[in-house]
Amino acid sequence: MKKKIEWLKRFSETCGVSGFESRIKTLLLERLDGQATVSYDKLGSVVFTAKGKAETPKVMLASHMDEIGFMVKHITKEGFLRFICLGGWWEQVMLGQRVIVHGKNGDLVGVIGSKPPHILTAEERSKVVQKKDMYIDIGAKDDEEARTLGVFEGCPVTPYANFAAMGDGKTLLGKAWDNRIGCAVMADVMEEIATKKHPNTVYGVATVQEEVGLRGAQTSVNLLKPDIAFVIDTCVAGGTPGVADEIAPAKIGEGIAITIYDAGMIPNTALRDYAFATAKALDIPTQISVSEGGSTDGGRIHLHDAGVLTLTFSIPTRYIHSHQSIIHIDDYLNAVKLIVAMLEKLDSKKYEELLMV
Repeated sequence: MKKKIEWLKRFSETCGVSGFESRIKTLLLERLDGQATVSYDKLGSVVFTAKGKAETPKVMLASHMDEIGFMVKHITKEGFLRFICLGGWWEQVMLGQRVIVHGKNGDLVGVIGSKPPHILTAEERSKVVQKKDMYIDIGAKDDEEARTLGVFEGCPVTPYANFAAMGDGKTLLGKAWDNRIGCAVMADVMEEIATKKHPNTVYGVATVQEEVGLRGAQTSVNLLKPDIAFVIDTCVAGGTPGVADEIAPAKIGEGIAITIYDAGMIPNTALRDYAFATAKALDIPTQISVSEGGSTDGGRIHLHDAGVLTLTFSIPTRYIHSHQSIIHIDDYLNAVKLIVAMLEKLDSKKYEELLMV
């Protein structure tokens, strides 16, 4: 378990915003070294292939590498950095947070600032500060110094946060659980099936640019042309003050969440039922996830060609899309256990049965 925690810490703390996932790719190549055949699509997604006893069905495990972040769009004459958001940010979780600016000469620490409340009018103080009114302060005295430090337009910026185990040690705090925990699940599954005689071909796919439009999902599914896809991501966790069960039914530590609906995909019902049945047979705790406003890589994958049987597994996550989010390690371990169990019995006969439903 200690080794797993160490890997989760590395997955969380390593930087990799949308379009700049190379450090995560390097981490996964280290994690799965010798466990699978490696290939790539032309957008940057990395594919780990494990061939079993049969070539088909072809099963894609999709986990996106990118986290939400920022990109420098302008350097003011005073040396402050104006930025655009990469992915969905809520203004209320941004101000005063540290960031890492990845300049040409190395990484720089910065902080997101705005006009101080002490000099705002009463009307201004009553409103949420808009993203367009924020900037990043790296301590430069002017634009010339900022450029000397290696900052440039197009420079990626990552949230800065440290990993920590909380409570009994199973509750884990860190940045980028969306979707590094999905990458960790995918890596563990690929490692486990490498030692098993699974009746299929499995592709562990670490996709790029999910947070800005599911882009790596599109290119990788075009490359692989799978029969079945399991998407591994996160979902909004409930169980916190003010969040009703009917809005966010999944809670951390109570099981892997199986998506019954999201804004981009209604999952294949036969595959969904197979997941619940497998979990019940093995006494693996499960929950449901419903997302009326968001989607995952499955939104692109399930529409490929004539269609791909697709299901999304989610790790319940508190405070998603912020510098600090919380997961429970048991949900991660149960996700690995369930997906491996399903893959072990997902042969051509089972695939045909799923198609007939």
